[in-house]
Amino acid sequence: MNSVQGLLAASVISIQNSCFVYPACQNCFSRLLLDSRRFNCLKCGCTGEAKDANYRYRLSLKIADTNDLFDITVFGSCLDPFFGVTAENLQRYIQDFNQLSGEANTESSTRALVQAVETCFIGKRFIFGV
Repeated sequence: MNSVQGLLAASVISIQNSCFVYPACQNCFSRLLLDSRRFNCLKCGCTGEAKDANYRYRLSLKIADTNDLFDITVFGSCLDPFFGVTAENLQRYIQDFNQLSGEANTESSTRALVQAVETCFIGKRFIFGV
């Protein structure tokens, strides 16, 4: 992992994606390929059962300081305080909600989560380690 080279005070202009958690390799943090039973990491070759996959936050943002626009991605547990739960638990809550609501299409839960994230981040000023 890279260390912080500097700090940037900037405001969030927009959220760049709607998928805030992803199945992550325990070894290298790359996105896992999941099927109904197994996971596989294309980067390091790690495999296992899909039910044992770990999840990690990935929040892509467009931010602005007083002079420039930047596209940044914030990864990992530093987002736990903003979401109030770990990425693992958020993924579990989303799955449980979709099962309980009987939704085959997860569009409504995704839309609600995106709206909540936009409300919490857009227009707010943060200090980013870059």
